[in-house]
Amino acid sequence: MLAMELAFAIGILAFALLAGLLGSLLGLGGGIVIIPVLTLGFGYPMQTAIGASLMAVIASSTGSASYYVEEGLSNIRLGMVLEIATTFGSVIGALIAVYTDQYILAAAFGILLLYSASHMIRRPESTCVYKPGPCGPLDLSCSYTEKNDGKSVEYGVQKLGRGMLASLGAGGMSGLLGVGGGTIQVPVMNLWMGVPMRAACATSNFMIGVTALAGAVVYYQFGLVQPLLAGIVAVGAFFGAAVGSRVAHRINGEQLKRLFAVLMVFVAALMFLKAAGVIA
Repeated sequence: MLAMELAFAIGILAFALLAGLLGSLLGLGGGIVIIPVLTLGFGYPMQTAIGASLMAVIASSTGSASYYVEEGLSNIRLGMVLEIATTFGSVIGALIAVYTDQYILAAAFGILLLYSASHMIRRPESTCVYKPGPCGPLDLSCSYTEKNDGKSVEYGVQKLGRGMLASLGAGGMSGLLGVGGGTIQVPVMNLWMGVPMRAACATSNFMIGVTALAGAVVYYQFGLVQPLLAGIVAVGAFFGAAVGSRVAHRINGEQLKRLFAVLMVFVAALMFLKAAGVIA
């Protein structure tokens, strides 16, 4: 029995490591991997899996954000502005989730996966060309240096109002489905606001910890955070994210996005089967 429980814990830890690694590379937080694994692979209820996932998102953000900030990739000013909306949305989403049937949550999670996959496959990267002075109502322009070739990248930030509104939705999705909000936040920052993909992922990693914390407090108050499970998942996600943030510049981002998109479509199909009661 002890050996079985140990193997069970090691399996969850391994997937949490993978989730933290992918989450830090793509700015997603890892919930897209953790929740299907816990629900489909280990049989946890959706709300319990979401509670554990939010703890993993906090750990993933902690493991990667400090490195991205040190490297100058995170747009801290932009992140702090958008965080106002995402935190508020996360609390609202979490309060809705604790009263929602797990099959409805599974269907909603499947839709989110398909949305994320379509954006990763179809949408090209976008950048708001830097101009002297503010590129919007606030001067949130920023720059960073590419580690591979030493090239300096300067960009402005546009459409802040639309970005704030989308951030509210991203926070709501984080609290509702435990995914950190990066699945919405990264495409929004890149496609709408003109933030380069690498900087968008880094800024998302900077933001998602606080967003997830707001939702996790609600889940904890309702008794939906299992301490042992949350601890195992958080440890794995932390170390996975720490590794991912340090190897991100060596990985072909376009190939990784396409591979991950295919995986998300497959997992979405499984989540729809769970919502329909075909999978227990």
